[in-house]
Amino acid sequence: MAVRPILTVPNAVLKQVSTPVETVDDELRALMDDMLETMYAAPGIGLAAVQVGVPKRVIVMDLAREDEPPQPRCFVNPEITWRSDQMAVREEGCLSVPDIYDEVERPAEVGLRYLNYQGELVEEDAEGLLAVCIQHEMDHLNGVLFIDHLSRLKRDRAVAKVKKAAKEAA
Repeated sequence: MAVRPILTVPNAVLKQVSTPVETVDDELRALMDDMLETMYAAPGIGLAAVQVGVPKRVIVMDLAREDEPPQPRCFVNPEITWRSDQMAVREEGCLSVPDIYDEVERPAEVGLRYLNYQGELVEEDAEGLLAVCIQHEMDHLNGVLFIDHLSRLKRDRAVAKVKKAAKEAA
């Protein structure tokens, strides 16, 4: 396993639409293991493969609280099968837009279909933090960042702030 670099805005790879995965094999599981290690090291609660420069439809996530044991989850070729009419607003942040947080409105509940780490088909309903996180990460698979849900002014300010921080760190 290895910690991979996380791409940040305005890297053009983040705007790519990710391609479906053909099979869940050992090579893909190695990618998911690296993604989990990268996510934990960041630290974060979710990561899409495109954020580490691999535009494949793969997401890893761990929503366990600090006082709980890790609960890593993998989502291969995830699809949202339904969305609730009820909306929820929650503050979001992103490892590809470091140190920027803002409120985003999304459906409060969604239905999911995906392949897990073993390649088994899973269908489940998600609400709360899981619903927010899966929608956020699935946006990445479609070349959308959470800041794309904000006003143009807020988005431009966020990108400028990330660029400035990267320049100062270099």
